[in-house]
Amino acid sequence: MRPFDKPALRVEQQLELLKQRGLYVANDDRAMRFLEVVTLFRLSPYMRPFQESDPEHTFKPGSTLKAIVDIYRFDGSLRRITMEAIERVEVGMRATISNHMCPKYGPDWIADASIFSSTYSHSDLLRPLRDQLGRERKKLEREIDRIRRSSQPDGVLQQRIENRIRDNYFRFYGSTYAHPELPPAWAILEELSLGTVSTLFNAIGKNVDKKAIARRFHLPFEVLASWLHTLTFIRNCCAHHSRLWNRELSIRPSLPKEWVIPNAPADRPQPKQRLYIVLTMLAYLTDLISPDSQWKFHLAKITDRQESGYLSLMGFPNDWKRQHQWCLE
Repeated sequence: MRPFDKPALRVEQQLELLKQRGLYVANDDRAMRFLEVVTLFRLSPYMRPFQESDPEHTFKPGSTLKAIVDIYRFDGSLRRITMEAIERVEVGMRATISNHMCPKYGPDWIADASIFSSTYSHSDLLRPLRDQLGRERKKLEREIDRIRRSSQPDGVLQQRIENRIRDNYFRFYGSTYAHPELPPAWAILEELSLGTVSTLFNAIGKNVDKKAIARRFHLPFEVLASWLHTLTFIRNCCAHHSRLWNRELSIRPSLPKEWVIPNAPADRPQPKQRLYIVLTMLAYLTDLISPDSQWKFHLAKITDRQESGYLSLMGFPNDWKRQHQWCLE
Protein backbone atom coordinates (compact mmCIF):
# COMPACT_ATOMS: atom_id res chain seq x y z
CA MET A 1 0.00 0.00 0.00
CA ARG A 2 1.05 3.57 -0.63
CA PRO A 3 -0.16 6.99 0.49
CA PHE A 4 -2.87 8.65 -1.58
CA ASP A 5 -1.21 11.35 -3.68
CA LYS A 6 -3.73 12.39 -6.33
CA PRO A 7 -4.37 16.15 -6.43
CA ALA A 8 -7.84 17.75 -6.44
CA LEU A 9 -8.50 19.09 -9.95
CA ARG A 10 -10.64 22.01 -11.03
CA VAL A 11 -13.26 21.28 -13.68
CA GLU A 12 -11.16 22.68 -16.51
CA GLN A 13 -8.22 20.53 -15.31
CA GLN A 14 -10.45 17.44 -15.25
CA LEU A 15 -11.45 18.10 -18.86
CA GLU A 16 -7.87 18.70 -19.93
CA LEU A 17 -6.81 15.42 -18.31
CA LEU A 18 -9.43 13.51 -20.32
CA LYS A 19 -8.25 15.11 -23.54
CA GLN A 20 -4.62 14.35 -22.73
CA ARG A 21 -5.59 10.71 -22.33
CA GLY A 22 -7.02 10.69 -25.85
CA LEU A 23 -10.76 11.30 -25.30
CA TYR A 24 -12.43 13.31 -28.06
CA VAL A 25 -14.49 16.24 -26.71
CA ALA A 26 -16.66 18.04 -29.26
CA ASN A 27 -17.58 21.07 -27.15
CA ASP A 28 -15.44 22.16 -24.20
CA ASP A 29 -18.04 24.51 -22.69
CA ARG A 30 -20.77 21.85 -22.66
CA ALA A 31 -18.32 19.30 -21.32
CA MET A 32 -17.32 21.56 -18.42
CA ARG A 33 -20.97 22.30 -17.58
CA PHE A 34 -21.55 18.55 -17.43
CA LEU A 35 -18.52 17.92 -15.21
CA GLU A 36 -19.65 20.72 -12.89
CA VAL A 37 -22.73 18.70 -11.94
CA VAL A 38 -21.46 15.11 -12.34
CA THR A 39 -17.70 15.14 -11.61
CA LEU A 40 -14.99 13.10 -13.27
CA PHE A 41 -14.91 10.66 -10.36
CA ARG A 42 -18.58 9.71 -10.82
CA LEU A 43 -18.14 9.38 -14.58
CA SER A 44 -14.96 7.29 -14.42
CA PRO A 45 -16.59 3.81 -14.07
CA TYR A 46 -18.44 4.42 -17.35
CA MET A 47 -15.11 5.12 -19.06
CA ARG A 48 -13.45 1.78 -18.35
CA PRO A 49 -14.66 -0.08 -21.47
CA PHE A 50 -13.30 2.81 -23.55
CA GLN A 51 -9.84 2.71 -21.98
CA GLU A 52 -6.74 0.66 -22.66
CA SER A 53 -5.49 -1.59 -19.88
CA ASP A 54 -2.53 0.62 -19.04
CA PRO A 55 -1.69 2.54 -15.85
CA GLU A 56 -2.30 5.87 -17.59
CA HIS A 57 -5.96 5.08 -18.43
CA THR A 58 -5.39 5.97 -22.07
CA PHE A 59 -8.53 5.99 -24.18
CA LYS A 60 -8.92 3.67 -27.14
CA PRO A 61 -8.87 5.35 -30.56
CA GLY A 62 -12.22 6.87 -31.48
CA SER A 63 -13.48 7.18 -27.90
CA THR A 64 -15.72 10.22 -27.36
CA LEU A 65 -17.10 11.98 -24.33
CA LYS A 66 -20.55 11.89 -25.95
CA ALA A 67 -20.55 8.07 -26.01
CA ILE A 68 -19.64 7.95 -22.32
CA VAL A 69 -22.28 10.52 -21.38
CA ASP A 70 -24.90 8.62 -23.40
CA ILE A 71 -24.18 5.46 -21.37
CA TYR A 72 -24.26 7.47 -18.14
CA ARG A 73 -27.70 8.80 -19.03
CA PHE A 74 -28.88 5.35 -20.10
CA ASP A 75 -27.80 4.07 -16.68
CA GLY A 76 -30.01 6.72 -15.06
CA SER A 77 -33.00 5.50 -17.08
CA LEU A 78 -32.10 1.94 -16.17
CA ARG A 79 -32.05 2.75 -12.44
CA ARG A 80 -35.43 4.46 -12.62
CA ILE A 81 -37.20 1.61 -14.41
CA THR A 82 -35.49 -0.97 -12.20
CA MET A 83 -36.60 0.90 -9.09
CA GLU A 84 -40.15 1.00 -10.44
CA ALA A 85 -40.24 -2.80 -10.68
CA ILE A 86 -38.55 -3.31 -7.30
CA GLU A 87 -41.18 -1.06 -5.71
CA ARG A 88 -43.92 -3.34 -7.02
CA VAL A 89 -42.08 -6.39 -5.71
CA GLU A 90 -41.45 -4.80 -2.32
CA VAL A 91 -45.09 -3.82 -1.83
CA GLY A 92 -46.25 -7.21 -3.10
CA MET A 93 -43.90 -9.07 -0.77
CA ARG A 94 -45.06 -7.11 2.27
CA ALA A 95 -48.69 -7.82 1.39
CA THR A 96 -48.09 -11.52 0.79
CA ILE A 97 -46.31 -11.99 4.12
CA SER A 98 -49.04 -10.05 5.90
CA ASN A 99 -51.90 -11.91 4.21
CA HIS A 100 -50.48 -15.27 5.25
CA MET A 101 -48.96 -14.61 8.66
CA CYS A 102 -51.53 -12.23 10.24
CA PRO A 103 -54.62 -14.46 9.90
CA LYS A 104 -52.62 -17.49 11.02
CA TYR A 105 -50.72 -16.03 13.98
CA GLY A 106 -52.61 -12.84 14.81
CA PRO A 107 -51.82 -9.11 14.55
CA ASP A 108 -48.89 -9.33 17.00
CA TRP A 109 -46.89 -12.09 15.34
CA ILE A 110 -43.89 -9.87 14.53
CA ALA A 111 -43.43 -9.18 18.26
CA ASP A 112 -43.41 -12.92 19.05
CA ALA A 113 -39.84 -14.26 19.01
CA SER A 114 -41.10 -17.86 18.91
CA ILE A 115 -42.35 -17.31 15.35
CA PHE A 116 -38.77 -16.90 14.15
CA SER A 117 -35.64 -18.99 13.93
CA SER A 118 -33.64 -19.16 17.16
CA THR A 119 -30.64 -17.68 15.32
CA TYR A 120 -32.57 -14.56 14.30
CA SER A 121 -31.74 -11.42 16.26
CA HIS A 122 -35.35 -10.59 17.06
CA SER A 123 -34.41 -7.79 19.44
CA ASP A 124 -32.66 -5.98 16.58
CA LEU A 125 -35.98 -5.93 14.75
CA LEU A 126 -38.01 -4.62 17.68
CA ARG A 127 -35.57 -2.00 18.96
CA PRO A 128 -35.91 0.47 16.06
CA LEU A 129 -39.69 0.01 16.07
CA ARG A 130 -39.85 0.98 19.75
CA ASP A 131 -37.51 3.89 19.05
CA GLN A 132 -39.76 5.05 16.23
CA LEU A 133 -42.81 4.97 18.51
CA GLY A 134 -40.93 7.02 21.10
CA ARG A 135 -39.76 9.59 18.56
CA GLU A 136 -43.24 10.02 17.14
CA ARG A 137 -44.71 10.41 20.63
CA LYS A 138 -42.27 13.19 21.55
CA LYS A 139 -42.64 14.89 18.18
CA LEU A 140 -46.43 14.86 18.50
CA GLU A 141 -46.26 16.34 22.02
CA ARG A 142 -44.14 19.23 20.73
CA GLU A 143 -46.46 19.87 17.79
CA ILE A 144 -49.60 19.78 19.94
CA ASP A 145 -48.01 22.23 22.37
CA ARG A 146 -47.12 24.58 19.51
CA ILE A 147 -50.60 24.36 18.01
CA ARG A 148 -52.30 25.08 21.33
CA ARG A 149 -50.21 28.22 21.79
CA SER A 150 -51.49 29.65 18.50
CA SER A 151 -54.39 32.11 18.43
CA GLN A 152 -57.04 30.18 16.54
CA PRO A 153 -60.58 29.03 17.37
CA ASP A 154 -60.83 25.83 19.40
CA GLY A 155 -62.43 23.93 16.53
CA VAL A 156 -59.54 24.81 14.21
CA LEU A 157 -56.96 23.88 16.85
CA GLN A 158 -58.57 20.50 17.42
CA GLN A 159 -58.69 19.77 13.71
CA ARG A 160 -55.02 20.68 13.32
CA ILE A 161 -54.14 18.38 16.23
CA GLU A 162 -56.18 15.57 14.71
CA ASN A 163 -54.39 16.05 11.40
CA ARG A 164 -51.01 15.81 13.12
CA ILE A 165 -52.04 12.65 14.98
CA ARG A 166 -52.95 11.02 11.67
CA ASP A 167 -49.77 12.07 9.86
CA ASN A 168 -48.50 8.47 10.12
CA TYR A 169 -49.78 5.28 11.68
CA PHE A 170 -47.04 4.89 14.29
CA ARG A 171 -47.94 8.32 15.64
CA PHE A 172 -51.66 7.50 15.57
CA TYR A 173 -51.15 4.13 17.24
CA GLY A 174 -48.98 5.53 20.03
CA SER A 175 -51.53 8.24 20.85
CA THR A 176 -54.59 5.96 20.61
CA TYR A 177 -53.80 2.51 21.97
CA ALA A 178 -52.27 1.47 25.30
CA HIS A 179 -51.73 -2.21 24.46
CA PRO A 180 -50.04 -4.06 22.87
CA GLU A 181 -46.82 -2.10 22.79
CA LEU A 182 -46.32 -2.23 19.01
CA PRO A 183 -48.74 -1.62 16.13
CA PRO A 184 -50.20 -4.61 14.27
CA ALA A 185 -47.90 -6.53 11.96
CA TRP A 186 -49.59 -5.29 8.79
CA ALA A 187 -48.69 -1.72 9.79
CA ILE A 188 -45.15 -2.61 10.86
CA LEU A 189 -44.45 -4.32 7.54
CA GLU A 190 -45.20 -1.05 5.75
CA GLU A 191 -42.42 0.60 7.74
CA LEU A 192 -39.73 -2.00 7.07
CA SER A 193 -37.09 -1.64 4.38
CA LEU A 194 -36.77 -4.27 1.68
CA GLY A 195 -33.59 -5.49 3.35
CA THR A 196 -35.39 -6.00 6.66
CA VAL A 197 -38.33 -7.69 4.92
CA SER A 198 -35.84 -9.99 3.18
CA THR A 199 -34.18 -10.90 6.47
CA LEU A 200 -37.51 -11.30 8.25
CA PHE A 201 -38.85 -13.67 5.58
CA ASN A 202 -35.73 -15.80 5.73
CA ALA A 203 -35.96 -15.89 9.55
CA ILE A 204 -39.55 -17.20 9.74
CA GLY A 205 -39.18 -20.37 11.76
CA LYS A 206 -41.47 -22.79 9.92
CA ASN A 207 -40.70 -23.76 6.36
CA VAL A 208 -44.39 -24.42 5.80
CA ASP A 209 -45.04 -20.69 6.22
CA LYS A 210 -42.21 -19.70 3.92
CA LYS A 211 -43.46 -22.17 1.33
CA ALA A 212 -46.98 -20.73 1.53
CA ILE A 213 -45.65 -17.19 1.02
CA ALA A 214 -43.35 -18.20 -1.84
CA ARG A 215 -46.23 -20.09 -3.50
CA ARG A 216 -47.81 -16.73 -4.36
CA PHE A 217 -44.80 -16.16 -6.64
CA HIS A 218 -44.63 -19.78 -7.91
CA LEU A 219 -41.12 -20.13 -6.50
CA PRO A 220 -39.36 -22.37 -3.99
CA PHE A 221 -38.93 -20.40 -0.79
CA GLU A 222 -35.13 -20.75 -0.96
CA VAL A 223 -35.16 -19.10 -4.40
CA LEU A 224 -37.48 -16.30 -3.25
CA ALA A 225 -35.22 -15.63 -0.25
CA SER A 226 -32.22 -15.46 -2.57
CA TRP A 227 -34.02 -13.07 -4.94
CA LEU A 228 -34.98 -10.74 -2.11
CA HIS A 229 -31.35 -10.65 -0.99
CA THR A 230 -30.15 -9.75 -4.49
CA LEU A 231 -32.94 -7.21 -5.04
CA THR A 232 -32.04 -5.50 -1.77
CA PHE A 233 -28.51 -4.97 -3.10
CA ILE A 234 -29.83 -3.64 -6.43
CA ARG A 235 -32.38 -1.41 -4.71
CA ASN A 236 -29.62 0.15 -2.62
CA CYS A 237 -27.62 0.79 -5.78
CA CYS A 238 -30.62 2.56 -7.30
CA ALA A 239 -31.41 4.55 -4.15
CA HIS A 240 -27.82 5.82 -3.93
CA HIS A 241 -27.62 6.55 -7.69
CA SER A 242 -24.89 3.97 -8.12
CA ARG A 243 -24.02 2.36 -11.44
CA LEU A 244 -26.03 -0.60 -12.70
CA TRP A 245 -24.60 -0.76 -16.20
CA ASN A 246 -21.63 -3.12 -16.52
CA ARG A 247 -21.84 -4.07 -12.83
CA GLU A 248 -20.93 -7.59 -11.79
CA LEU A 249 -23.29 -8.91 -9.12
CA SER A 250 -21.68 -9.39 -5.74
CA ILE A 251 -24.84 -11.17 -4.54
CA ARG A 252 -25.94 -13.65 -7.20
CA PRO A 253 -29.44 -15.10 -7.05
CA SER A 254 -30.44 -18.73 -7.10
CA LEU A 255 -32.69 -19.69 -10.00
CA PRO A 256 -35.58 -22.13 -10.40
CA LYS A 257 -34.44 -25.47 -11.78
CA GLU A 258 -36.62 -25.09 -14.86
CA TRP A 259 -35.08 -21.78 -15.88
CA VAL A 260 -32.64 -22.16 -18.77
CA ILE A 261 -30.30 -19.16 -18.97
CA PRO A 262 -27.76 -19.76 -21.74
CA ASN A 263 -24.13 -19.06 -21.02
CA ALA A 264 -22.38 -16.40 -23.05
CA PRO A 265 -19.13 -17.02 -24.92
CA ALA A 266 -16.12 -17.04 -22.62
CA ASP A 267 -15.03 -13.56 -23.74
CA ARG A 268 -18.37 -11.96 -22.77
CA PRO A 269 -19.96 -11.25 -19.37
CA GLN A 270 -22.19 -14.09 -18.20
CA PRO A 271 -25.95 -13.36 -17.94
CA LYS A 272 -26.19 -14.94 -14.47
CA GLN A 273 -23.50 -12.63 -13.13
CA ARG A 274 -24.77 -9.31 -14.45
CA LEU A 275 -27.83 -7.10 -14.32
CA TYR A 276 -29.57 -9.12 -17.04
CA ILE A 277 -30.54 -11.85 -14.60
CA VAL A 278 -31.94 -9.28 -12.15
CA LEU A 279 -34.04 -7.70 -14.89
CA THR A 280 -35.24 -11.17 -15.89
CA MET A 281 -36.30 -11.83 -12.29
CA LEU A 282 -38.14 -8.50 -12.21
CA ALA A 283 -39.88 -9.25 -15.52
CA TYR A 284 -41.10 -12.55 -14.07
CA LEU A 285 -42.28 -10.97 -10.80
CA THR A 286 -43.99 -7.96 -12.38
CA ASP A 287 -45.94 -10.31 -14.65
CA LEU A 288 -47.21 -12.08 -11.53
CA ILE A 289 -47.82 -9.01 -9.37
CA SER A 290 -49.12 -6.65 -12.07
CA PRO A 291 -50.31 -8.72 -15.04
CA ASP A 292 -51.37 -5.60 -16.97
CA SER A 293 -48.01 -3.92 -16.49
CA GLN A 294 -46.11 -2.83 -19.59
CA TRP A 295 -42.84 -2.87 -17.68
CA LYS A 296 -41.05 -5.34 -19.97
CA PHE A 297 -41.98 -3.31 -23.04
CA HIS A 298 -40.83 -0.07 -21.43
CA LEU A 299 -37.50 -1.69 -20.62
CA ALA A 300 -37.19 -2.95 -24.20
CA LYS A 301 -37.83 0.58 -25.47
CA ILE A 302 -34.94 1.89 -23.37
CA THR A 303 -32.55 -0.88 -24.37
CA ASP A 304 -33.43 -0.65 -28.08
CA ARG A 305 -31.70 2.72 -28.17
CA GLN A 306 -28.40 1.20 -27.03
CA GLU A 307 -25.70 -0.54 -29.03
CA SER A 308 -25.70 -4.31 -28.60
CA GLY A 309 -22.14 -4.20 -27.29
CA TYR A 310 -23.20 -1.98 -24.40
CA LEU A 311 -26.02 -4.40 -23.56
CA SER A 312 -23.70 -7.39 -23.67
CA LEU A 313 -21.66 -5.79 -20.88
CA MET A 314 -24.78 -6.23 -18.73
CA GLY A 315 -25.06 -9.90 -19.71
CA PHE A 316 -27.84 -9.48 -22.28
CA PRO A 317 -27.84 -12.36 -24.81
CA ASN A 318 -28.31 -11.33 -28.43
CA ASP A 319 -31.68 -13.08 -28.52
CA TRP A 320 -32.85 -12.00 -25.07
CA LYS A 321 -36.28 -10.88 -26.29
CA ARG A 322 -37.00 -14.43 -27.46
CA GLN A 323 -36.07 -16.01 -24.15
CA HIS A 324 -38.91 -17.77 -22.33
CA GLN A 325 -38.99 -15.29 -19.45
CA TRP A 326 -39.40 -12.33 -21.83
CA CYS A 327 -41.39 -13.43 -24.92
CA LEU A 328 -41.19 -9.96 -26.52
CA GLU A 329 -40.86 -11.29 -30.08
